[in-house]
Amino acid sequence: MARKKRKIVEQVQFSGIADKGLAVGRDPDGQVYFIDGAVPGDEATVEITRKKKGVPFGKVHHITKESIDRVEPFCQHFDLCGGCKWQNLSYEAQLREKDTYVRNAIQRIGKVEVGSWEPILEGGKTKFYRNKLEYSFSSARWMTEEEISSNEVITDKKGLGFNKAGTFDKVINLETCYLQEAPSSEIRNWLRTYTSGEDFPYYSSRSKKGWLRNIMLRSTEKGEFLVLISFAYDDEKLRKQLLDDLIVAFPAIKSVFYVLSDKVNSVTIDLDYHHYYGEKVLIEYLGDVAFQIGPKSFFQTNTTQAVRLYDVVKEYADFKGNEIVYDLYTGLGSIALYIANEVATVTGIEEIPEAIHYANINKDLNNIENTVFYTGDVKDILTDGFVQKHGKADTIITDPPRIGMHPEVVNTLLESGAKKIVYVSCNPATQARDIRLLSEKYEVKRLRPVDMFPHTHHVESVALLELK
Repeated sequence: MARKKRKIVEQVQFSGIADKGLAVGRDPDGQVYFIDGAVPGDEATVEITRKKKGVPFGKVHHITKESIDRVEPFCQHFDLCGGCKWQNLSYEAQLREKDTYVRNAIQRIGKVEVGSWEPILEGGKTKFYRNKLEYSFSSARWMTEEEISSNEVITDKKGLGFNKAGTFDKVINLETCYLQEAPSSEIRNWLRTYTSGEDFPYYSSRSKKGWLRNIMLRSTEKGEFLVLISFAYDDEKLRKQLLDDLIVAFPAIKSVFYVLSDKVNSVTIDLDYHHYYGEKVLIEYLGDVAFQIGPKSFFQTNTTQAVRLYDVVKEYADFKGNEIVYDLYTGLGSIALYIANEVATVTGIEEIPEAIHYANINKDLNNIENTVFYTGDVKDILTDGFVQKHGKADTIITDPPRIGMHPEVVNTLLESGAKKIVYVSCNPATQARDIRLLSEKYEVKRLRPVDMFPHTHHVESVALLELK
């Protein structure tokens, strides 16, 4: 059966960004499109690949007029990787678009007045800003069109890097990745060269065969690295050979773990991690607060920008030193511990037990005595009895996951009587929804977007709500 011809649409004008690196455009009739490969300011002819709830999605067929904000991507893998989708948009334009995205969410969904709209906090470092990356080994690397169309017999089929966007089994052989400081790329490339022979079979997500599966690299601001390698099964001799030679090759590696996983998926956090070499944890600092970072730690992946984000939280809260503070969705207690020396008490709630485990470790590490952490769902923990035990909160900090706060938590906050709520969000749409509900008793005094991840569509938003 012949493939159905895809629809081509001309003169689509692009004016904004959306999730997953898509650009938002309209044709001359006003129809909205979500298109891959365009940037705001472009005019393009587009090819429609699918529809979702009646809205067309597709890709650029060709650009008819380039945006003045379009720039040349600095990464050689940009067209394939999909990790940094906005490298082709100037950073100034990225900030402008993210700022607009947050404003639109608050105004259209929240429908509330904001006392002071504050300019987006730029990302500081726009390259090498991540402290954690995960790469996959694959027995079937992504082949270029030139390779596929050539008559040459391709024997080098192994890949170590990121999955090709839209695939689960094809991996791009990365040379340089601009997300993590050296020697991150050097470690990855060394591993690929070292394991190029037949003695080191790469894993296949299709056949479920192979030995080498994944590698995670964690780094600190001091340049120390923790390495975790995932093997499908144990081959003690080969494993020791590989890990020992890796340690010798890179003095920056201060800690090595490995995990054995025969799971269908690549998630290993529920498995036992075997400590092989060096320190069991690295130490990282947010301001003056030290944090133990292990292979299973929950930690902000942009260390320097996390400090700036938490400084916005402190500025908005304007602590006087005698406040009772609740920190909802506290994670490993990073915000709670960061503000602890400026308030009377901080009580944190988080439903992931491992995160609270590290919160208590880091509390003891810093000799902080005015924080208490609870494990459980916020809606179940934050009860009248909880408030009677810990006192009525003067300030509530909430940093929920992308889905936002449960309606019961919103209702509890409405009844809390807290003078201030500082709402940190990684999803302005759900933040806007919750703010609208809270507007029954609270008004938004200040709001500031924060760019944690340059060249991506992700943006954080911090809002200060005060009791009316």
